Amino acid sequence: MLSDIIEFLATGIIAVIDAMGYAGVALLMAIESACIPLPSEIIMPFAGYLVSTGSMNLILVATAGAIGCNLGSEVAYLVGRHGGRTAILRWGRYVLLDAADLDMADRFFARFGNAAVFIARLLPVIRTFIALPAGIVGMKKVPFHIYTFLGSWPWCFALAYVGMALGNEWHSNPTLSTWLHRFDALIILAILGLGGLFLWHKLHKRKA
Repeated sequence: MLSDIIEFLATGIIAVIDAMGYAGVALLMAIESACIPLPSEIIMPFAGYLVSTGSMNLILVATAGAIGCNLGSEVAYLVGRHGGRTAILRWGRYVLLDAADLDMADRFFARFGNAAVFIARLLPVIRTFIALPAGIVGMKKVPFHIYTFLGSWPWCFALAYVGMALGNEWHSNPTLSTWLHRFDALIILAILGLGGLFLWHKLHKRKA
């Protein structure tokens, strides 16, 4: 089942990038940054693989990915900025969010300031959702986008570089292909595991 999901994602990602080039990389990373868990850990290495074939440029791939992060983050940021706090206080219980979650986001940004976005952009999974609380706490838009780009670019570059470096052995080394699929499976399991942990915590808290 999990291997089927990975195969479906990989096929879709490669098809989008093949058809749209750098715009496809930006589109996929925008989806990831709009609080939709489409893992960049799968998107960017496949883009890096295309770099290894000579059809794309590593710097441009990383830049397209970072621009996509900014575009997708803008959507989540605006949702959080305009009504996000009110919506969570009023309707959050239906998606297991409450005032305590808002307080936690406030404390996180109060502790790290604008750098909170930069730090979060370098962390798996968390990077997908950081734009929403940034909007909720009212972070100024210009610093938000600057830190989003600065944190996203090295992340995109590193993942694309891995894909590029391993690209030449992609088809010739079955062991490598197996381990890369295992890595993709680990990422998906981590997302599912964290989602399950969040759900368990919220239900346990509500029951208590």
